[in-house]
Amino acid sequence: MNTRLLMTASSVFMGLIGIALTFIPNEITEILEQVPNRISTLTLQLTGALYFGFAMTNWMAKGVLIGGIYARPLAIGNFAHFMIAGFALLKTSLNTDTFSPFIFILTITYVLFAILFGYVTFTHPNKIQTN
Repeated sequence: MNTRLLMTASSVFMGLIGIALTFIPNEITEILEQVPNRISTLTLQLTGALYFGFAMTNWMAKGVLIGGIYARPLAIGNFAHFMIAGFALLKTSLNTDTFSPFIFILTITYVLFAILFGYVTFTHPNKIQTN
């Protein structure tokens, strides 16, 4: 599997979420049909910082061999993040009466990243053949 592409895609995905949560938390709160307050704004900004930091970690490690025992903490961290969030989004999607395209797209994206990082985490990377 091309882990460079996976790490780049996850980095861009999380980086965009991180920037949005950091700089427009009140607007995001209103899109989610909630009332912004100081605590929700601060929580979204802190979450944005986490997303952006994780995105930078993935971006800096995109050229590293990942899989099996190689860069295992990075692979496990990504897998855990996407799997846990994917389950939470899936549960929310299944237990709600109204359809939200935003939540649906986010759920599909998280589940896809969870599957891909699960594959990378629990398989040995293919060795590059040099002749």
